Amino acid sequence: MKVNNFNTLKVPRSNTVFPQAVIAGDFVFVSGTTGVDPATGKLIEGGYESQVKQAFINISTILEEAGSSITNVIKTTVFMVSGEDPTFNIINKYYSEFFPDSPPARSAPQVMPFPGGILFSIECIAVLNNIKVR
Repeated sequence: MKVNNFNTLKVPRSNTVFPQAVIAGDFVFVSGTTGVDPATGKLIEGGYESQVKQAFINISTILEEAGSSITNVIKTTVFMVSGEDPTFNIINKYYSEFFPDSPPARSAPQVMPFPGGILFSIECIAVLNNIKVR
């Protein structure tokens, strides 16, 4: 099986120690992705909801650049610093928007605070566009 690290300049890297994604065979494994604004390279302003929305936009961009798409996602893990109802409802709102028809499997652990004001991160597993998912 062929395995390649993948990065795109369309989404700022949060860390240069690991790639934004790894393409392994017909799968794309996207690393934890946050709400960094591609226009500024900094965490998007506007609080929790803005970070969640931007993180979903960022994984969509990474997937598209890697030869996949948001519709090819089969598993996500969302990491949140608060599991309270308002924050969980915000995650569900964008989950429903980005996965309207057949949502992928999901895990949603609550974690200790991230550095630098990050409130949310998402990672996912998807298949490449040449594989039919749904």
